[in-house]
Amino acid sequence: MKNDIAISEAESVVMEVLWGQHPLSADDIVTALAQQHDWQIATIKTLINRLLKKGAISAVTEGRRYLYTPVLRREDWLHRQSAGLLDRLFDGRVAPLVAHFGQHRKLSKKDIAELKQIIQDMEK
Repeated sequence: MKNDIAISEAESVVMEVLWGQHPLSADDIVTALAQQHDWQIATIKTLINRLLKKGAISAVTEGRRYLYTPVLRREDWLHRQSAGLLDRLFDGRVAPLVAHFGQHRKLSKKDIAELKQIIQDMEK
């Protein structure tokens, strides 16, 4: 399975539904997305077909409908997305990313404690 499948932002919304629960029919996906987005049914089905062609999801027939399951693991996709962000914006370095968020968004005491714990765990 290729982990370098490129999926668009809209396609990632469909993937999030499938990562949360699967297998799902196209109607199930449409129902889940109708609560979050004002997308037409045809748009959602197009996104499903794109993901199927890219190999990000698979389909099996059940009667007269298809049931879709993610092939691309969320962890793999998330790793690629975060690595790409670090590479593009922070020259692959984590410290400037954390500093950026610390300067432009208030870090809660909980956030700071979690960062300290991560650093301590990494030093071990």
